Amino acid sequence: MPAMPLDGVRILDFTWVVAGPVATRILADHGAEVIKVERKEPPQLGNRKLGLQCDLNRGKLSVALNMQHPRGVELARRLAAKSDVVIDNFSARVMRTWGMDYESLAAVKPDIICISMSGLGHTGPRASYVSYGPTLQALTGYTMLMAEPDGTPAGYGYSYADTCGGYTGALAALIAIWNRRRTGRGQFVDLAQLEAVASVIGPALLDISVNGRTQPAPGYNSQEGPAAPHGIYKCRALDGDDDRWVAIAVSTGPEWRRFVTAIGTPSWASDPKFRTLYLRMQNSAELDANVSRWTADRSAEDAMAILQRAGIAAGVVENGIDLCARDPQLKERDFWPAVSTARGATTNVTGIPFKLSGGSGKVRSIAPEVGENFDYVLGELLGLGRAERDELVAAGAVWP
Repeated sequence: MPAMPLDGVRILDFTWVVAGPVATRILADHGAEVIKVERKEPPQLGNRKLGLQCDLNRGKLSVALNMQHPRGVELARRLAAKSDVVIDNFSARVMRTWGMDYESLAAVKPDIICISMSGLGHTGPRASYVSYGPTLQALTGYTMLMAEPDGTPAGYGYSYADTCGGYTGALAALIAIWNRRRTGRGQFVDLAQLEAVASVIGPALLDISVNGRTQPAPGYNSQEGPAAPHGIYKCRALDGDDDRWVAIAVSTGPEWRRFVTAIGTPSWASDPKFRTLYLRMQNSAELDANVSRWTADRSAEDAMAILQRAGIAAGVVENGIDLCARDPQLKERDFWPAVSTARGATTNVTGIPFKLSGGSGKVRSIAPEVGENFDYVLGELLGLGRAERDELVAAGAVWP
């Protein structure tokens, strides 16, 4: 296998759920050896060989250590001494309670990099709080901004904060590794996921911080520049799926004229109430109803193709089947690589969203079961013989 950018880097991974595993997955995809430290029976988050947990933990190793047992903690410290980065996404107090905080580990390995992806950071009045993705989204205003037409906060169905925190964690790790190569010094990275998600809230945050204005909830409307028609419009069913939509945005006068021609120059389009962008926005409800009648007679793919040929911004609102099986761009770029499962079958996982001309990352293996790499981590890496490993199991310090 060709060398990858992070070959030779070892990550001791105490993360779980989504945010931390996203960070360490990115590092594993680019050559880092990621060793997950887990408990024997972690919370049931899903099948490690299929689905989300498979995707989040691919390319990693797993060892199950009892961090409530002194010898389990000592094994973790020995692993840290052989690692470049120790990363967790617990609340701020957990690693300190185990004696696995930066100050303690730096005494064992002076150039260690410790990354704490806590929800709220290690300083401030809420430093000890536990957080979850939806909590962070509420604290940063996303939940209020996403409201139903009657004003009821809707929030996000998926924890966007977890993904945002994960990508920030991977970036922080790379910066710290680069700095160590330059200076020879490790460091502690205090990453507050609250701040990671607040930093990408966009125009609302700028308007509040710079102008002191409170943003009204945009609901499901676009926050981009003015346009009309602008939204998603229902289309003809496809293979029994009646939930098909196309997104359309028409901003300028020339775009409007091309749009009207593309949809067959219907009589309603010559109504004076649609003459200018301002008037089209003022009469958007009636305009959308007219556009919806046109899209309803076409598949989302056909509507997109017709409008794109006319130079109009339009695209299919893709669902899971579209993304995984129909999207020609993702298919051409091999965004859904297949990895082998334990029984020899294959499953598909998400790909790596960038390609390096000098040698890209690779999805190397499926996610491990808890403790699956017991022999490698304790035997080959730490040099413990079979008898010593068996004795640790008998003592309850580790689980095979």
